[in-house]
Amino acid sequence: MSSAFSLAVKPCAAGSNGGKSWRRGGGARAEVVVAPKKRASNQKVPELSKQGIPHTDLHVGEIVKRQSDDNRSAMLDLCQKPQFHPMFLEEAYDKCRNICAEYAKTFYLGTLLMTEERQKAIWAIYVWCRRTDELVDGPNASYMSSAVLDRWEERLHDIFDGRPYDILDAALTHTIHNFPLDIKPFRDMIEGMRMDTKIFRYANFQELYLYCYYVAGTVGLMTVPVMGIAPESHVSTQSIYNSALNLGIGNQLTNILRDVGEDSLRGRVYLPQDELGQFGLCDGDIFSRKVSDRWREFMKQQITRARFYFNQAEEGASQLDKASRWPVWSSLLLYRKILDAIEENDYDNLTKRAYVGRTKKLLMLPLAYSRAQSATHLHLSWIKFLGF
Repeated sequence: MSSAFSLAVKPCAAGSNGGKSWRRGGGARAEVVVAPKKRASNQKVPELSKQGIPHTDLHVGEIVKRQSDDNRSAMLDLCQKPQFHPMFLEEAYDKCRNICAEYAKTFYLGTLLMTEERQKAIWAIYVWCRRTDELVDGPNASYMSSAVLDRWEERLHDIFDGRPYDILDAALTHTIHNFPLDIKPFRDMIEGMRMDTKIFRYANFQELYLYCYYVAGTVGLMTVPVMGIAPESHVSTQSIYNSALNLGIGNQLTNILRDVGEDSLRGRVYLPQDELGQFGLCDGDIFSRKVSDRWREFMKQQITRARFYFNQAEEGASQLDKASRWPVWSSLLLYRKILDAIEENDYDNLTKRAYVGRTKKLLMLPLAYSRAQSATHLHLSWIKFLGF
């Protein structure tokens, strides 16, 4: 959401639990931000922790169990499948397809190899996620309140109960009855939107990881039942879900690194406060928009961590149904290119926005297709040798 505070006012140093933060609707108060002591030039660069929150604490295993094919019949027996006119459904999925094609072009192209049923389901899930995100980041975000998110969650339950509110909701209702989707990842994403309305600082990586899970890791959990797992897969179902979650974490960490400058204009800092301090940095360095050597070292470590999560996602991507791998590999390679672009900008993500041009995206698609069609998982050292 857009902050009403002027950048002429120093940002408060804050965490998510009891710390000072930007407050919506209140008056701005000037704060003196004291930067941590500078590191000596010969001091070793801190290595950041890559450990997030255990997936058991996020109840991922319970989601995997409920979304397994063994439970699909039981889930469908709980509520009768709603009956929609075929022409109405066709229009609903066409609208979802058009939205996906307009706002996620590379991902959309990747879905074209999937079966028609899976294509439609992925488009419907994408549209719901996009609409959820736009509640706090879209053109009507200024009207956001807890009541709006509560009502959106009620609509979600109606969708799962076969009572869609509009034609786009109807596409997701139909998808839910075609695939064993659990409601928890969808509810968790709404919880991430709630965090975005009240938390503007993250004390440490564990807090940031939880946010990344809510707003992006959940997408992986939603889509695995639709993508399908390859019959010849030798990896456990839980491991594939973990990989899907890790891809979402990597994507969101990359979004955060790409958008540091833009987020600062809204009074938001999504970088762990304790890690900034380890490098002798604070919020004031971000709001000054000056790229220092300390900032470059800090960004190198942040990028290394994002790449770690992409590496963790690779094995699961190679174990999905063969026809469903292309969009996943497209997303994985595209986001890696964003990290490359930050490096090419000499780690200036304060005044520049790293992006991957259309030509590079198109050139990347054949590589993603090649990875998707590969029957065996490429060893990480070989991938590093290729420079991806």
